[in-house]
Amino acid sequence: FPGWPSPSALMFLTLLGGALLEQLVIYQVGVIPSRYYEVLGNKDFSGFKTLTAVALTLIVVNSTLKSFDQFICNMMYVSWRKSLTEYLHSCYFQGQVYYSLHVLREDIDNPDQRISQDVERFCRQLSSMASKLIISPFTLAYYTYQCFHSTGWLGPVSIFGYFIIGTIVNKVLMSPIVSKLVQQEKLEGDFRFKHMQIRVNAEPAAFYRAGRVEHMRTDRRLQSLLQTQRELIGKELWLYIGINTFDYLGSILSYVIIAIPIFSGVYGDLSPTELSALVSKNAFVSIYLIGCFSQLIDLSSTVTDVAGYTHRIGELQETLLSLGRKKNNNYSEAKASWDLDGHSGEDPVPRDTAFLLERMTLSVPSSGKLLIKDLSLRISQGNSVMIVGNTGTGKTSLLRVLGGLWESTQGSIKMLTCFGPRGVVFLPQRPFFTDGSLREQVRSADDERIVRFLELAGLVTLFIEGDFESQPCCRYDILSPGEMQRLSFARLFYLQPKYAGENMLRLHCYFTSVAHRGFRVKTFHYLCGGWARVGVGEQSQCR
Repeated sequence: FPGWPSPSALMFLTLLGGALLEQLVIYQVGVIPSRYYEVLGNKDFSGFKTLTAVALTLIVVNSTLKSFDQFICNMMYVSWRKSLTEYLHSCYFQGQVYYSLHVLREDIDNPDQRISQDVERFCRQLSSMASKLIISPFTLAYYTYQCFHSTGWLGPVSIFGYFIIGTIVNKVLMSPIVSKLVQQEKLEGDFRFKHMQIRVNAEPAAFYRAGRVEHMRTDRRLQSLLQTQRELIGKELWLYIGINTFDYLGSILSYVIIAIPIFSGVYGDLSPTELSALVSKNAFVSIYLIGCFSQLIDLSSTVTDVAGYTHRIGELQETLLSLGRKKNNNYSEAKASWDLDGHSGEDPVPRDTAFLLERMTLSVPSSGKLLIKDLSLRISQGNSVMIVGNTGTGKTSLLRVLGGLWESTQGSIKMLTCFGPRGVVFLPQRPFFTDGSLREQVRSADDERIVRFLELAGLVTLFIEGDFESQPCCRYDILSPGEMQRLSFARLFYLQPKYAGENMLRLHCYFTSVAHRGFRVKTFHYLCGGWARVGVGEQSQCR
């Protein structure tokens, strides 16, 4: 509830008002059987017709109110899911937090599942309980008064004691279910991720004839998931036994409460017809009060689901906020230590410098393996740098540091140019394309420029002339790896950054400044002249 004028708060208040009105109608419907006893016992035909008309009207009104309450609950579900998902998205995509979460952290399993599925189930389950939860205090207070007026203190005390015992029993039965539900959701995410992995890598897997192995490994994850579900079902069995037992005990308890004043002679002066009407009314009040408590006990299974989803979503939220604060602190410290205009303290840095590394040491975040030691390097406009070295010596890791994805162990890294157009652009080893058309991949609204960029990248045959919107060129099963690399260059030509860095599998990785108008990036594929080689390794120095 961000504020009183917000849609969530207004829907909540509307639901509360509708639920209160519904309870008033339900009470009137509930006492109608006792009035039928009277008119039928007195053979009052006129009263019977009037009562039937009133009953039909109340039933229609009650059905309408129930449907409206369900509609409001569904709308609250949509509103809650929108708010919670957008909030998690804002934390997830802020400052490359999603990269740290997926690559550098292993304690949070399946973040995508927590955002897409757990949030949906959490909001749906919570909305299904909303109407019962917000109306319970009012119905309990009203029917407790009515029960006390009909049966004396014995009725409310007996029903409250029954509810307390039921709550304690269900609390004991619920505790082991929550942890098992969290484990089940983790395995659900692992199983879904395995299928997604096969979908994304279908062609390489087919070339390797990996179907048999992947079939076995996927079935293994399925068996692990099903075993956990069996254990969860076994634990839920006892919870369901407790819920159903208290439901049926409640129906008997209501008549026991009514029978006590009858057999004690409190209503001895009433005729059989009057006594039947009184029993019917008192039974409704007692049964409905017990029903209110039974509904809360019946929510035990839903509460366990909500508790499990709350744990997973809350754990993700805490991690996202922690990573976000860490990123912001690192940015603030870096901004305080150097100036974006290129002047820092006593040793001014030229304005044409993009990166300045001073005695930088880098280790692998997960293992602590030393990759680069005491590396000093300046990347300036007009100079081209190629980084060479054996596999695993830290070429890609150096680009990760320059891109702000990893942190250096020691030394300083000063970035004096921003990322993006007119700044610095990295071309990763595996190109990334979003869902969308060819125009959206190149990120240009000018069809003539798109054609020119594709010609420069050697991809003019990739599209049907004039049809830029309907071609899903980013599909990995359509483009070859080389075509994806070339399409990355077409995107680079449009952005025209001052500096471009690429990480290529066979040609190592290199960093060059790009002329805005002259498209000097064509030298990327020739590597002829003008390159300053930088060996990367524990003992390497800048040459």
